[in-house]
Amino acid sequence: MTRQQVNEENVIRVGCPAHNCGGRCLLAVHVKDDPVQGRVITRISTDDRPGDSVADPQLRACVRGRSYLRRQYHPDRLKYPMKRIGPRGEGTFQRISWDEALDTVAGEMQRVKAKYGSSALFVPYGTGGYSQLTGSQTARRLMNLFGGCLGIYNSYSWGATNIATPYIYGTLKSGNQRQDWLNAKYIIMWGWNPAEMRDGTNSDFFIKKARENGARVICIDPRMSMSAVSLADEWIPIRPGTDTAMMSAMAYVMITEGLVDTAFVETHCIGFDQSQMPAAAAGAESYSEYILGQRDGVPKSPDWAAALTAVPQETIIRIAREYATMKPGVLYQGYGMQRRAYGEQVVLAGCALASISGNVGVSGGWASGLALQPEDGPSWNLFPTGGNPVKAQIPCFLWSEAVLRGKEMGPADGVIGADKLDNNIKLIYAVASNALINQHANINRSARILRDESLVEFIVVQDNFLTSSARFADILLPACTQFEAWGVEDGWKYGEEVILMPQILEPLAESKSDFRICADLAERLGFGEAYTEGRNEREWVEWALDRYRETRFPELPDLATFEATNQGVYSRPVTHPAVAFTDFRRDPERHPLNTPSGKIELFSQRLHEKGNPEEIPAVPKYIQEWESPFGPEASRYPLQAIGHHTLHRVHSTHDNVDWLEEAFPHRLLINPIDAKYRGIADGDLVKLYNDRGTIIMPCQFTNQIMPGVVDLPQGGWWTPDEDGVDRRGAINVLTSERWTPLAFGTAQHTIMVQVERAAA
Repeated sequence: MTRQQVNEENVIRVGCPAHNCGGRCLLAVHVKDDPVQGRVITRISTDDRPGDSVADPQLRACVRGRSYLRRQYHPDRLKYPMKRIGPRGEGTFQRISWDEALDTVAGEMQRVKAKYGSSALFVPYGTGGYSQLTGSQTARRLMNLFGGCLGIYNSYSWGATNIATPYIYGTLKSGNQRQDWLNAKYIIMWGWNPAEMRDGTNSDFFIKKARENGARVICIDPRMSMSAVSLADEWIPIRPGTDTAMMSAMAYVMITEGLVDTAFVETHCIGFDQSQMPAAAAGAESYSEYILGQRDGVPKSPDWAAALTAVPQETIIRIAREYATMKPGVLYQGYGMQRRAYGEQVVLAGCALASISGNVGVSGGWASGLALQPEDGPSWNLFPTGGNPVKAQIPCFLWSEAVLRGKEMGPADGVIGADKLDNNIKLIYAVASNALINQHANINRSARILRDESLVEFIVVQDNFLTSSARFADILLPACTQFEAWGVEDGWKYGEEVILMPQILEPLAESKSDFRICADLAERLGFGEAYTEGRNEREWVEWALDRYRETRFPELPDLATFEATNQGVYSRPVTHPAVAFTDFRRDPERHPLNTPSGKIELFSQRLHEKGNPEEIPAVPKYIQEWESPFGPEASRYPLQAIGHHTLHRVHSTHDNVDWLEEAFPHRLLINPIDAKYRGIADGDLVKLYNDRGTIIMPCQFTNQIMPGVVDLPQGGWWTPDEDGVDRRGAINVLTSERWTPLAFGTAQHTIMVQVERAAA
């Protein structure tokens, strides 16, 4: 790991570049010195430490990390700063010097701040770099020192889960450490696919070990995912958007058959029935009244749910009985089903099932919700961004609304920290983010907004490639990869490790690290010393290791030891996994939850007071989605579309990697039953469309998705032809910008479409 001369191939162990795949893995990077090129990577393998210990398992990278060689040396890497010379969005640029690029960006920041104020500046959500010294936090620090910018909160990933979980539990730390899954007897992977999207390095390994230990594993998902095939005893296909209906029917079975953990509910919950209602809401509908249909006349029975979910009522009854009796049990909620209309409801409904079954606060159980591990967990944003002088924040998903009508937005639009925004967004500085176009909803709408230079007056994009979003930049800044810069990372959501990310290659051409670009801008803006605090990137890594040592890992080696041992990772074995809510379970009076009642709130007084029972009910309810097979829109667009996370990409990162395209070709996945009805043959070009846009791409038949549903794996780079028809298959051409009512989170998975055979 030092810069000594390498005569033979050498192996350097480093963290996998942190693109928000759901994992933090270890790579073994094979390098050698070339007399012309200098140090080069020859191949990449993964964690070669011995053993498969449950307490301290290997951090094995998937094919995305192992294929990074092709991304690192891709011929389309951005090499030089560039400025736009054609219409915005056309992707026509001219090479310029760093001086001109930085002077232009600094000048535009000063101009917009002087004309409109700091709140007209904006750094969008983006997860393309998460190694403490890469990614959007470097720009947030810059903006905050400059006087601030419009802030954001929440995430695209789990927007509804983030907001809903505390309404029932008062915290996001509702999960046990994953080693405790081995104590479970029953595990439901509900819309959860750790074999492909990870959700913590080794989550699939722990499920495998739990199954070997005797746990029965069920996967409920519209598609037979890799997780269903490799980890589950049973796959249960379900119609997208109806998960809350099945959960409600399971509760119906548990209530009517006496399978509720009554002792736990009576002492640890409120709102189960009228005897538990808060005084301020006396007479309001309780949870059990909704489930039994005592107010609306519609019992949430398995027969009722079967018509909605396409899951046979016998299956719903059996799964309810198994979950209620094969205890302790884990109901793990994936994130796709909460990125839908009313996505908050499925989160609350899953938490309610965990609660009434008594699986909260016990080893082998699981409270559901976001389920961060208890006590201290990973830190994604250790690099200090400082306080933002602009106090107003918007939900991250509503940035396009703030471009169009920022001055009209207030608390009803999710604004916090201010009664009203005082600006529309006028300048965007996007770092490691493809969320301006590709990953945001309704791509054609976003493109129309960004093309209009009277709306956003200046856009700077900092990235490795000319992505779909980068095509809309006015100034394009070439960023290093994480192999060309210093960094450090710890676990993604779970884990007890710290992984070093040393600089092992020289920056390509004129590219610079995110940190260095922002530091150079800070110098031009007059606060360079304040930005760097006198540290270079390596010294910031030392600073970060000190912070980890102070907060989580007092035994953590220093940087010199990391380098000398070339292990790349420090990991702490977990021999006694922590369990969320154990103190509350043992004594709810002495250890109350951080909810108004101090208990698990099956009925939420806070939600009741919002006065919107149709969209934000006080108890978890199934609500028909605004685009649904049961609505009038189904006559024109009869198929539901989903976009799963594929091993081809991390969101949109890696879409241009040929090895991954060969292994996982980007195709519209369609059930042969739906294809036959439309006269479509396997491999045909198909036209996939709705009112928001059109895609033409090849299809692939599969029986691993239920009829009535098509699957277009998310993240393909938007590539419109001269007619505006996308020819690559970016699913957000079809998605709506509409948001969930409570969390103001993305509902991008709520999509109805039609598919036809396309002309050649």
